[in-house]
Amino acid sequence: MEYFETAQERAVLVGLNADCFRQDQTATRESLDELEALLETAGGICTGKFLQNRHAPDSHCFIGEGKALEIRMFAEATGSTMAIFDNELSPGNIRALEEIIGVTVLDRSALILDIFAQRAKTKEGRLQVELAQYKYLLPRLSGMGVSLSRQGGGIGTRGPGETKLETDRRHIRERIARLEEELEQVRQVRAVARERRMKNSVPVVAIVGYTNAGKSTLLNRLTDAGIPANNRLFDTLDTTSRQLTVSDHLDVILSDTVGFISKLPHHLVQAFRATLEELEYADLLLHVIDASDPDRQQHIEVVDKLIAQLARPGMPVLRCYNKADLVSREEIPVGQDVIAMSASRGTGMDTLLRAIEAAVGQALHHVVLKVPYSAGGLLETLHENAQVHNVEYTGDGMEIDATVEEILYGRIKGYVTKEY
Repeated sequence: MEYFETAQERAVLVGLNADCFRQDQTATRESLDELEALLETAGGICTGKFLQNRHAPDSHCFIGEGKALEIRMFAEATGSTMAIFDNELSPGNIRALEEIIGVTVLDRSALILDIFAQRAKTKEGRLQVELAQYKYLLPRLSGMGVSLSRQGGGIGTRGPGETKLETDRRHIRERIARLEEELEQVRQVRAVARERRMKNSVPVVAIVGYTNAGKSTLLNRLTDAGIPANNRLFDTLDTTSRQLTVSDHLDVILSDTVGFISKLPHHLVQAFRATLEELEYADLLLHVIDASDPDRQQHIEVVDKLIAQLARPGMPVLRCYNKADLVSREEIPVGQDVIAMSASRGTGMDTLLRAIEAAVGQALHHVVLKVPYSAGGLLETLHENAQVHNVEYTGDGMEIDATVEEILYGRIKGYVTKEY
């Protein structure tokens, strides 16, 4: 147990390390530290941390009644208004713990959902967060005591709100259905935009990584996107896409994505499918890694697991070790798909652009074509299926500067006069 003196909306953090848990359910000192960072992001302050070791969770109050009573005394002594658990709790666990401890009880998933509710700015983002919150809360309605009856603001009360949550399940299910319909329309709009990009042969490069690894800073550095990039978890929630000129003959769409985190709520991944499916259709992923993070290997594994779940098989990935200026060169792996860089300082950007061009541009051909006017229909084909950089009309035909994919290149190879 650790003790902290502070004042504000105050929470005691609790974790259970049980033999029967899978690794992604187990609470450790490191995951409790991350939970504290999440709490600070939500606007609260940690008054203390408890890590309980048991062979198995208590079926009634999860951590055992003795430990729960100890936390009650600590909460009373420190003026704590809530207890936040690093593990996922059942409705029955929440009800029993609230009765024993006497304060609001949340779990890690509820805290993350609360942060997302604060950060969602676009209509799409708010729809996705609301859907995730309803799906999380629906099976817990009967088990939530103090949490559900709380009135007013505060951590754990943002989003749908108590009034809506106290309506019957049928109305909540109807709201979930409407949200899913609206998000399906979002997916269709994205699909149309994606099809247009594919027709124009504009590759998509998606930035992924653990939360607070520096993804937004990288997007700002490469494209002047002007996205707020602060040193806090989940600072960016809504996806941003910008065009990036990689070289004289290669432009790509660079897309930022929501940061990943260990124990990311399943409902949140489902609700953000409309956003995260960009990973499935991307041509390249930039996995941004905080090189100075003491837990970076664990965080790399979390992101790799989600990439395997969300991206298509065989997706090329560049590992971008950001904040490389904060560690020694020996601490960064060496490899063909490894980039050492600092997005804030701008170092390593030229190397990164060359690596993007090598990964994305290998199936593209930058060519100059001499097309007779009798084959004028080819220009329309190029406009629809390639990147046309310039067209000059001469006395004996059109001179077209374009970047084409491999399949189209085979069709127009006979008109090529120059290839870069």
